[in-house]
Amino acid sequence: MRDAVLSLNAGSTSLKFTLFAVDEPDGVGRPLADGQASGLGEQPRLVASMRGAEGLDEALARDADHELVLRRVLDWIDGHEAGLRVVGVGHRIVHGGPQFHAPCLLDAQVVERLQALAPLAPLHQPHNLDAVRALARSHPRLPQVGCFDTGFHATNSALSTRYALPPQWEREGVRRYGFHGLSYEYIASALPQHLGARAEGRVVVAHLGGGASLCAMRQRRSVASTMGFSALEGLPMSTRSGCLDPGVLLYMMQARGMQAQDIGDLLYHHSGLLGMSGISGDMRTLLDSAALEAAQAVRTFTYRIGRELGSLAAALGGLDALVFTGGIGEHAAPVREQVCRDAEWLGLRLDEQANAAGATRISRDDSAVLACVIPTDEDRMIARHTVEVLRGAPPQGLSTR
Repeated sequence: MRDAVLSLNAGSTSLKFTLFAVDEPDGVGRPLADGQASGLGEQPRLVASMRGAEGLDEALARDADHELVLRRVLDWIDGHEAGLRVVGVGHRIVHGGPQFHAPCLLDAQVVERLQALAPLAPLHQPHNLDAVRALARSHPRLPQVGCFDTGFHATNSALSTRYALPPQWEREGVRRYGFHGLSYEYIASALPQHLGARAEGRVVVAHLGGGASLCAMRQRRSVASTMGFSALEGLPMSTRSGCLDPGVLLYMMQARGMQAQDIGDLLYHHSGLLGMSGISGDMRTLLDSAALEAAQAVRTFTYRIGRELGSLAAALGGLDALVFTGGIGEHAAPVREQVCRDAEWLGLRLDEQANAAGATRISRDDSAVLACVIPTDEDRMIARHTVEVLRGAPPQGLSTR
């Protein structure tokens, strides 16, 4: 029987998973299986594949939820002749708040405290925790580990995390946290392979996808991030607004009579690339479009990246390397090109052919700033943490009582 750990990323209508072998003594080996349930609440479908074995592609009952999906996935894994035993499950949990930085075993008390943070990440936190509770009901003896997207930024100084508000608000947890930490942590672990000695220097990583942010690193530790108290701050995103003058919110409430729920829906679901273009929040669609509104939305996106990059370079006292990752960062060459053009004042010189070809290094030899594209792997990071936590803690499950 071979041990394995499952990495989970649960959303409101989807659940993605990757199964990793647990290898001695290195911890996490190669991925053995992966899959996704999509359309939960509408037309649920589960698609999964396993190396050297028959996969899954099946419609689920219309009322299928996280619990039913997880039961089906674990039964499918247990039923294979590969002889796999899932010894732990790691969850991506978006917000750890001021208390939870390091990955930890999830028990009922921890889940309750994490639930209290749901207003800080309303798009993600409740659904992350739904999967934890669902698995606790179906497999109560299976250990579960929480891995926090805010945790990597715990090294930020108070100077970086403080808002200009009276101190009681900071005592209540109103401060900058930063997100995409699991992605940044993985990239930090891969920097020496790609950057050599510059890995320990002044590096900005651009995680550009449906959610987008930048992180400034020194000695591969987070110094500052464009995201703050919530995952709304910073860059425009697929459907999220990014930074917005608080006066705009006051105007919406006072002059237009909008309620908090309506404003939240606008900022989270109808803004960003989608709101600016009126066409789509998908960068691929916008890059393929001939519409002026699409081009304007893309240019606003890259312009804001350039402004934030300048801010983080100032926080670092200069810039040695710029790393692109995430769906847009890894695959949208025109976006990388414009960002690098805007960063020429920092000494970055783009290699156009390398960028168009999707090379790892996209800066010229005479560039003062090294520019690279490094694929991220949050699932592997979750699996690593899960194995580390389980090896340091006695096996236990999450009680539903």
